[in-house]
Amino acid sequence: MNGPAGHSWLPRASCDLGCVGDVLGSERFSVRLRMALRIAMVLVLAPGLPLLGVPLPGSTHIQRAYCRLVLRSLGVRITVSGNPIRNIRGVLVVSRHVSWLDVFAIGAVLPGSFVARADMFTGPATGIVARVLKIIPIERTSLRRLPEVVDAVARRLRAGQTVVAFPEGTTWCGVVSGSFYPAMFQAAIDAGRPVQPLRLSYHHVDGSLSTAPAYVGRDTLLRSVCRVVRARRTLVRLQVESLQLPGDDRRLLARRCQSAVRPGSSRIPGHHPGHAPGHALIS
Repeated sequence: MNGPAGHSWLPRASCDLGCVGDVLGSERFSVRLRMALRIAMVLVLAPGLPLLGVPLPGSTHIQRAYCRLVLRSLGVRITVSGNPIRNIRGVLVVSRHVSWLDVFAIGAVLPGSFVARADMFTGPATGIVARVLKIIPIERTSLRRLPEVVDAVARRLRAGQTVVAFPEGTTWCGVVSGSFYPAMFQAAIDAGRPVQPLRLSYHHVDGSLSTAPAYVGRDTLLRSVCRVVRARRTLVRLQVESLQLPGDDRRLLARRCQSAVRPGSSRIPGHHPGHAPGHALIS
């Protein structure tokens, strides 16, 4: 859902369902069959989700392969440009935040533990998922607990682990994006570890930007999933940008990484940003 209300400091996106421009309705039999087959394939792969949290030798290769398989099952193809430096331990990975698909797109290149909204993992089943995947929970309604999250991220970085965060703090439609908040970058400075910016975008088969995977405003996860599996094909482009040394100024570090991952500002037909908060799947 939209996230907690009544806190003016919470990150808020100017994107809502008007950005998506894709209303689900009746479809041809071939499209319904494609959707059913893709959903069935994802359900078959679902039991393998714990693989993303298993710290075994060579597990990153398995994790990357698993994420690519999930993307392919959803009808999503990924292209990667640039080469991440995989022999560096303890890296903070940052990216723009568009969709629940971001987790698998980034996991297909640089798998790691994620910083995520605590209220997404309050149930028994989701709590187990959070523990298995080693999620670092963040209470978005409590500023005073933010230093605890930064310390947790810094500890993992010092231990040589990869941590993934979305510094925008909420989801955007992918056509427009938000500013990078500097809090998570303090963890990289405290740990003395580098930051790896990733430029992430979703496209139609003709190369134009796609908002089908977006999960914004009052959208539902089911509706977003249905848009993805209904599309003939979605392309995700992930560009590995230059590794950033932490320095000692988190705001400057945030601006450097934001500049690295943000393409030129543009708009596409049918994009009508409103003023609803995004979902902040991963904050």
